[in-house]
Amino acid sequence: MSKHYFVTGTDTEIGKTTIAAGLLHAARLRGLTTAGVKPVAAGCERTPDGLRNEDALALQAECNPELAYELINPVTLEAAIAPHIAAREENVPLTAQALAGACRQVFDRQADLTLVEGAGGWCVPLNDDELLSEVAIALKLPVVLVVGMRLGCINHALLSCRAIAADGLHLAGWVANHVDPDMSRQAENLATLKALIKAPCLGVVPRLETADAAAVAAHLQVTPLV
Repeated sequence: MSKHYFVTGTDTEIGKTTIAAGLLHAARLRGLTTAGVKPVAAGCERTPDGLRNEDALALQAECNPELAYELINPVTLEAAIAPHIAAREENVPLTAQALAGACRQVFDRQADLTLVEGAGGWCVPLNDDELLSEVAIALKLPVVLVVGMRLGCINHALLSCRAIAADGLHLAGWVANHVDPDMSRQAENLATLKALIKAPCLGVVPRLETADAAAVAAHLQVTPLV
């Protein structure tokens, strides 16, 4: 039975793609089919094949069987800024309904594990009226929360958990990702998060010299998701 999840984070630049790719890689090691979706990506580079986003390419590399880039990342925005601002400046329509429809096209492939990666945190705007989280709500997706381990992470994590619950979605699990190697009292902060977040911890990822999907997968548990 295929399983679908929405991957969000406590902030931007805290390793959502790193963790999502690691989870997909861990699933592949178990012989499962995988798919990744980055429905909207801001910060794309022009290539001979069109606009391409580094995060979406990382997800594509962990899709088994292979998926066309356009399925993984249907909305590409060149400017590396908030998606709703980039979409407005680039005259690209951006709605929750359209993004949810694009995700369903990938769900139809019926991979054992499909991860939909958001942008930034839970409450990122799509337009003047909608948030990106409304895509997860429309699809009724359980959520995986990536907690960037740095000063302030407890507040950010607990607020994110409350927002996810308030939107009526289930927190399927969370991952602690050490983004600040100089964070003081890492162990104590981690213990507090484990005590207060009422969902399985899928892994604790240290600061890695090479944070590729295979290296990250070694620190993750995909079993609770599949």
